[in-house]
Amino acid sequence: MVDLAGQYKKIKSEVDSAIAEILTNTSFINGPAVKQFQANLEKYLGIKHVIPCANGTDALQVAMMVLDLKPGDEIITTSFTFIATAEVIALLQLTPVLVDVDPHTFNIDPDAIERAITPKTKAIVPVHLFGQCADMDRIMEIAKAHDLYVIEDNAQAIGADYHSIDGSIRKAGTIGHIGCTSFFPSKNLGCYGDGGAIFTNDDALAEQMRVVVNHGMKVRYYHDFIGINSRLDSIQAAVLDIKLKRLDEYAAARQYAANYYNKAFASCDKLKTPVTAAFTTHVFHQYTLVTHCVNRQQLMEHLQLKGISSAIYYPVPLHLQKAYLDPRYKKGDFPVTEQLSKTVISLPIHTEFDDETLEYVTSSVLEFLK
Repeated sequence: MVDLAGQYKKIKSEVDSAIAEILTNTSFINGPAVKQFQANLEKYLGIKHVIPCANGTDALQVAMMVLDLKPGDEIITTSFTFIATAEVIALLQLTPVLVDVDPHTFNIDPDAIERAITPKTKAIVPVHLFGQCADMDRIMEIAKAHDLYVIEDNAQAIGADYHSIDGSIRKAGTIGHIGCTSFFPSKNLGCYGDGGAIFTNDDALAEQMRVVVNHGMKVRYYHDFIGINSRLDSIQAAVLDIKLKRLDEYAAARQYAANYYNKAFASCDKLKTPVTAAFTTHVFHQYTLVTHCVNRQQLMEHLQLKGISSAIYYPVPLHLQKAYLDPRYKKGDFPVTEQLSKTVISLPIHTEFDDETLEYVTSSVLEFLK
């Protein structure tokens, strides 16, 4: 689905040199490379505070740990997302409240959020799915009206621009009270292991999150809070800093591939190409089609025989996952999510595509459909 080897070849000398420097100076944990990446990411995002951590799941967990939430408090999020979004809610003994998504953008439906609010609701976790922002103006309006926190799950949309109704343009992950991201290798900004980060403009929250990710310590061996051990190591930070300089270039390459796909499939009534909302740019972490009257499994097998990867994100909605079965929800409660899970398919999309490869992928898809 991604060509990390091809991407590495283009930045090999920089990456190898940066890693060698860390191996030489042995600054493996919280070294200069981490501080440099943090500062550069703050500048890129236009945010006051970036708190690096070990992975995107930890980022979500730490964000919730600093909000003074109590067991049983409700957190509203989408049923059409990767499990980590709800996983941390359950781990902290909070109550995940799942809602349906918009059928066009696949992002959380603000009207569904509003309907799900109860006196126990404390926060909303919108997921910027597949590379574009959720409707943050509506979500922030709802949150303000009900005095709720907003934690953006930005694992798939780093670098996307959100165009607010007030005329401002902000980066995905910087609009809510806290933003979280993952640097998993296949992400648009990915390291060569695990990594993550948390963003905020709130000084007090930032200070507390920096303490939480370091065992709850402000002063070494003095633990003022319950914390966890969640740090971005220096080698991963050095790789990310090199890639951050190229993040917009990487997004443009993905957008080029997505536009190529869109044109190739435009007249095919069996495929619905991705819809980008008017208020956001799309950085295409995934290129996801909705199929109509297509045997999806046979299509995937056909592509596999051609040497082409494909994937389903996500085959089982959260409310139907065995670990998250809940008497509040049953099959049929979230019709958009359930239909998408049955019909979506994602094609390869990455920074190293050329027209010849794109032509091969699209012609192979159309060959099967004909």
